[in-house]
Amino acid sequence: MSMPNNCWGAIYARSGLATKEGMRPANCVGVIDSDYRGEIIVAVHNDSYQIRTVQPNERIAQFILRERFLCDWQEVEELDETSRGEGGFASTGK
Repeated sequence: MSMPNNCWGAIYARSGLATKEGMRPANCVGVIDSDYRGEIIVAVHNDSYQIRTVQPNERIAQFILRERFLCDWQEVEELDETSRGEGGFASTGK
């Protein structure tokens, strides 16, 4: 597979396989760079207690083509203030 230079590929779990059988890509989301030309391999992790064999041609993941955005980074001494500030996990929606 060849992708446009301004894109990258993402490998995600198939929702039915993940929720019904506990099978997901081992790294959760796989990233494929636009210049990669090798075989695409999806390592699968079984979160269930059932032994499961993946069969040939079984649909175990899904591929999504994403656009890559280039930006110019600027190092700053401090960031602008927001209402959230440094609030981390579970700090929104209260």
